[in-house]
Amino acid sequence: MSDLLSSLNPSQREAVLHFEGPALVVAGAGSGKTRTVVHRIAYLLRERRVYPAEILAVTFTNKAAGEMKERLEKMVGRSARDLWVTTFHAAAVRILRTYGEYVGLKPGFVIYDEDDQNTLLKEVLKELELEAKPGPFRSMIDRIKNRGAGLAEYMREAPDFIGGVPRDVAAEVYRRYQNSLRMQGALDFNDLLLLTIELFEQHPEVLHKVQQRARFIHVDEYQDTNPVQYRLTRLLAGERPNLMVVGDPDQSIYGFRNADINNILDFTKDYPGARVIRLEENYRSSSSILRVANAVIEKNALRLEKVLRPTKPGGEPVRLYRAPNAREEAAFVAREIVKLGGYQQVAVLYRTNAQSRLLEEHLRRANVPVRLVGAVGFFERREIKDLLAYGRVAVNPDDSINLRRIVNTPPRGIGATTVARLVEHAQKTGITVFEAFRAAEQVISRPQQVQAFVRLLDELMEAAFESGPTAFFQRVLEQTGFREALKQEPDGEDRLQNVEELLRAAQDWEEEEGGSLADFLDSVALTAKAEEPQGDAPVEAVTLMTLHNAKGLEFPTVFLVGLEENLLPHRNSLHRLEDLEEERRLFYVGITRAQERLYLSYAEERETYGKREYTRPSRFLQDIPQDLLKEVGAFGDGETRVLSQARPEPKPRTQPAEFKGGEKVKHPKFGSGTVVAAMGGEVTVMFPGVGLKRLAVKFAGLERLE
Repeated sequence: MSDLLSSLNPSQREAVLHFEGPALVVAGAGSGKTRTVVHRIAYLLRERRVYPAEILAVTFTNKAAGEMKERLEKMVGRSARDLWVTTFHAAAVRILRTYGEYVGLKPGFVIYDEDDQNTLLKEVLKELELEAKPGPFRSMIDRIKNRGAGLAEYMREAPDFIGGVPRDVAAEVYRRYQNSLRMQGALDFNDLLLLTIELFEQHPEVLHKVQQRARFIHVDEYQDTNPVQYRLTRLLAGERPNLMVVGDPDQSIYGFRNADINNILDFTKDYPGARVIRLEENYRSSSSILRVANAVIEKNALRLEKVLRPTKPGGEPVRLYRAPNAREEAAFVAREIVKLGGYQQVAVLYRTNAQSRLLEEHLRRANVPVRLVGAVGFFERREIKDLLAYGRVAVNPDDSINLRRIVNTPPRGIGATTVARLVEHAQKTGITVFEAFRAAEQVISRPQQVQAFVRLLDELMEAAFESGPTAFFQRVLEQTGFREALKQEPDGEDRLQNVEELLRAAQDWEEEEGGSLADFLDSVALTAKAEEPQGDAPVEAVTLMTLHNAKGLEFPTVFLVGLEENLLPHRNSLHRLEDLEEERRLFYVGITRAQERLYLSYAEERETYGKREYTRPSRFLQDIPQDLLKEVGAFGDGETRVLSQARPEPKPRTQPAEFKGGEKVKHPKFGSGTVVAAMGGEVTVMFPGVGLKRLAVKFAGLERLE
């Protein structure tokens, strides 16, 4: 046991030694939560003699799952291979591949990504003769499914118009989209979890089998779970839960993806008597950075009490730069980075992708190499999606979206008019598009090219079940003239290199994981954009990314730019307390990415929607005591002004002078609470045990407690 516990602090040790029953581990930023989970699993295996096959650990990314597996293999050896370390979606795919027929799934179902969803939605909109873009409808579909409430319930609260069409028409878009998915033997990402829940609820015998495979459950980043993931976790945990959830409400930043912070805040209500363990020792950031982080996040009401304690003493002061405009802000960042050197140790974080352009421009002008996170992912590049489409059709010929993608890729003389007539025939007769292709001689006068294409697909379908992914893609390249077609394109050399990289990725996957073409396609579908390797980025490069993409990462030096009202907090978050608090958490996440050096900056003028506008510093900067910041000049040379001497943020005339937010108050009925917002003669107060209450200051009878 000594080797398991000797490197842990007392709180980590308490979490590791927890055996049965529910437990909530409130793990602050940089507090070693992954180490704690890994050691806890090793403890179950080595000291409690739990079978590896009875342990499930759920993370939010494939990368995190892979890192956890690697660390466990080093600690417990080969038995780690029998552990179920996975993501929610990967676990759902595994369950549905085994038991999907219980809910009407065909064995070869395919998983549609955003691009496939958009293509399908465009077809639905065309069928309904709607001149609308697919984006708003895809967002609507995601919200409906992530909430798990169903179409009817969502539509009761939906706005009158969605995507420019009445909501009853939008509901018909949803229904036709779902019907098209089923016709093509396809699921989108959200269906994976919803169908798994349906499977468990309708077939308790299947749930019981899976529960036997998951007696001890760990869920990482629990604050990021949405209602559907919450329901799935509750079902798996069952009536006698050995469930340990790990997370930090202060880092809940994915509300736009329907993550529900209440899942973690209410854990002890869901599981009365659950043990609560707080990991507050921070191993990442210097003391000066943590003081700023704590000062910011303590202003939020929707949180579990926690204070990060540094293990690194002292540290450089947090620097603040006030730029006259956005260009000068970008120039300042570039100058400081050149002075610092060590480009791979630096990250520049911002609220929106649009902010990256000026930063890229000034960094490249200063000959600083850049790695831009959030650009087009490898698996989204056209030539890669084309090759993957061949694989998807070979596994599931009913997939008409990918069938139409490859029908004339590379060109083989099958025109759009021919395809349209075959699709129309399929719709009229109620058959699949591929079946219509097979019957081409009954529909078109010159079916030879279509018949040759069908023969090619028949051969590839056979190859899909006889060979692994590497051999399959090589066969596609040989039999279709794919390489030769790419060579004719202006950027053909780059695209050919991407094709070779796909072959290497398939070969690496076969060596590490093994399995069929269908298994490889599942693996690709479950790989998030943010996890894809940036193969063309220089190693010695500054990382540019949004605050959302920075979650889970750390860098010796961090520049956090654009700290202005309407950017951070974002203009869309100013109307609801919950959204405003999430923006503050986003700022907190950015601060806690920094290990040694942190720069904060804002511009007094910025171009927005083509117009130059004067800005105000973010209200979150006012949360930081002045003595924790060192304001620097344009060339970073020493202290100049303190924040209070900068252009102050004007208060709305209607805001009550006596309340700004953060005050402790007492109400005659609701008891003690904390003011979390004040505007227009009203305050919003968080009362423990009661919740949020909006009160008119004039009549509320609030008494200040300090």
